[in-house]
Parts: sequence; structure tokens; C-alpha cells
Amino acid sequence: MSLCFSSNGFLLHSKKRQRIKTCFSSQSPITQIQVNLSPFTPSPIPPLYLSEPLKFSRKRVCSIRNSTTPDVQTIPFSFRNKNPKDINVLVVGSTGYIGNFVVRELVNRGFNVIAIAREKSGIKGRNSTEETLDKLKGANVCFSDVTHLDSFENSLKNFGSSIDVVVSCLASRSGGVKDSWKIDYEATKNSLIAGRNRGASHFVLLSAICVQKPLLEFQHAKLKFEAELMKEAENFNGFTYSIVRPTAFFKSLAGQVELVKDGKPYVMFGDGKLCSCKPISEQDLASFIADCVISEDKINQVLPIGGPGKALTPSEQGEILFRLVGREPKFLKVPIGIMDFAIGVLDFLVKIFPSMEDAAEFGKIGRYYAAESMLVLDPETGEYSAEKTPSYGKDTLEDFFERVLREGMTGQELGEQTIF
Repeated sequence: MSLCFSSNGFLLHSKKRQRIKTCFSSQSPITQIQVNLSPFTPSPIPPLYLSEPLKFSRKRVCSIRNSTTPDVQTIPFSFRNKNPKDINVLVVGSTGYIGNFVVRELVNRGFNVIAIAREKSGIKGRNSTEETLDKLKGANVCFSDVTHLDSFENSLKNFGSSIDVVVSCLASRSGGVKDSWKIDYEATKNSLIAGRNRGASHFVLLSAICVQKPLLEFQHAKLKFEAELMKEAENFNGFTYSIVRPTAFFKSLAGQVELVKDGKPYVMFGDGKLCSCKPISEQDLASFIADCVISEDKINQVLPIGGPGKALTPSEQGEILFRLVGREPKFLKVPIGIMDFAIGVLDFLVKIFPSMEDAAEFGKIGRYYAAESMLVLDPETGEYSAEKTPSYGKDTLEDFFERVLREGMTGQELGEQTIF
């Protein structure tokens, strides 16, 4: 069953796949619901290029759409020539930490946003359908599963709109081996295929700056998709991409706020200078991603991006925290070799107990983020470069720490596994 919510009616698919549509006024609390009661039989769906995209306006006159597939046509002009309200932007990963902010930013900029969400979204599916609709207010929400291409394409087909741009904010929550390939590669590729089959001519990918030095499964999965996305642009004239590689998020650096607030020491590995970054806020990153939707200067580029100000080492981040709580800095320096020993033990155990592969991968993820900087890797020197890492936005890590100390970490959940 697929459910899709729009602005002025609901659609029912009978067992004979006939459509009955009932329309409501813009004041109706019911939006649009599509229910497919018949079993879906997968069939190849040819690329769809609609010269007259269906708009999700509340002023749209309700009509019964012809259920036959439109003829394939060439795109008459670039979507970038349209007004934002006429540009259909498909967002996958819309209920994730960054995806939610991206949806909000695109809606505020006037784009016609189609947000894909699971019926049970959030960490461990804790959000209900109603909570998801409220979270994605202003967007047209389509409940589907991007990990299953056939059903995902069928949901989009039933939704009845062409797509101009796909924005993918998909990312594995855990970083586990199988989950990384299922989400960072397979599901993201599904969003490209489904978007292209609905006419999309631009793809904005939220990747990660750490893929420059790939040692982890999720990094290899992301790079494999990046390569295929670039190949798509090479093979098809008129199709473009923007690959966004952000540095560390604010929330990933907030794991020790409560510890410092309670008088505990700030824990760091090595000398506290191993992993510098230019942290960026979720709102600033969402704004940059929204820029990539229509900005021609961001076409067919890999775009590393950091927040404003200088790069910060772990010791400098700790000093900011101690200053905000009014205490003298107190650090606990942990030798990085401890993590190397633990990883060696886990790798050995995986040979005996294969089910422990994710535990070993989590250890490697922790080791990576404890030692590697989230900055641009200069290919000439092989060193991380703060100067070559672009800055964007206005939100600072100090402002974020101050807010967390005052309001707590509500809304900043780190997912199913964390570094510390």
C-alpha cells in the first residue's frame, strides 16, 4: 500500500485500478491520500519527461488524471528558467537530521517540495504518520520505501507529478556494513533511477568530506554512488549534479557538553590536535544545499563545505565549553593506541563470530573520527588544509554550545550508535 499526501483531495485505487477522486476546499484538514488496494506487479517504467508538470497548488482545479503513461518527450527548457513554485523538488531522507532542515529551507524558498518518508520514521521508527506530516509541514508528503525501487517508483507514479530535481539526504544511521551499502549506495541509487524516470535533470547529493580518505564501509558506499552519478552526467547531455561534502555537524561535537557541565574532564585522543574541523550548523548546511538546486555555478562539482570561522581542534572545542560553564579547563588525554588495540581484538573476533562485523566497524568509525580531520585533503601535500576548506553561513559552534547548555540536546539525537 502506498500513501501520498498533497493539498486538495484524496485518491482511491480500486482493485481494477480505477481512480475515484474527491476534492476538498483549501480549508479541509484532509490533504490527499492515495491508497493502492491491489497487489503491485512490478513492471519496467520508461523514462517520463512531462512538458507540463502537475503543480501542487491549492488553487489547482481537481480533475481525474488519465492513468496511461504520457509519451516520452524532450525537456523544452531548463527547469532553472522556472519560478521556484513551478520547480518540483523530490527530497529523499526528508525525516533525517539534515533532511528535515532541507525540506523546511526549500519550502521557505517557495519550491514545490515532494518529501519521501517512511510511515514510521525517525530513530527506530518512533514517529507516527501524523508526526511526520507535522514535521514536514508545507511539503507534499509521499510515504514510501526508497530501499525497494519498484514500490518507490509506483508511489511516485501514483503521486502524479514530474520531477525537476532530486535532493538526497540519505545516510546510514548506524554506519554498519550492510546498512551502509543498503542506504548510502542502493537506496540513494534508487532515488536517482526513480527521479530520472520522472524527468529529473539535476541531482543534489549530501555526501561527506571524510570520503576523501576512505577507510570505512559507508565511505566506500558513498564513493561508489558518487562515481555513478558523475557517469550519468557524462552520458546524458542536460543532466547535472552537485555533490555536497560537509565537514562535522554541530551535534556530532556535542557529546561531552553535559559531562563538562557536571564538572567532568573533557576527553580527547592524542594531544588534542588530531581531528580539526570547521563545524557547520544544520540550518547553514540546509541553506547551502538549497543553493545547489538552481545555482549554475555549483553544477557538476564536488563541493566541500564548512561553517564560518577558523578550524577548531578538540582542545579548542573543549576550551570553548569550559569558558561557557565558567570553569578552568580540565582535559583527559587518551592514547590513540588504546583504540587500535580494541579494533585489533574486534577484528580477530569477527573471524570467529561473523555477526560481530558491525561492532568491529563501529570501532573503526570511532578510531577514524578520533584521528582524522574533517577538512579538505590537499592532494599536493597529502595534508588536511583549513585554508582550502570553504566556509559558509553564520552559525558558530560557540553559539550552539551555549544553546545546548541552556536548553539541552532535544532534537539533536545522534542516531543508533555514537562515537563516545
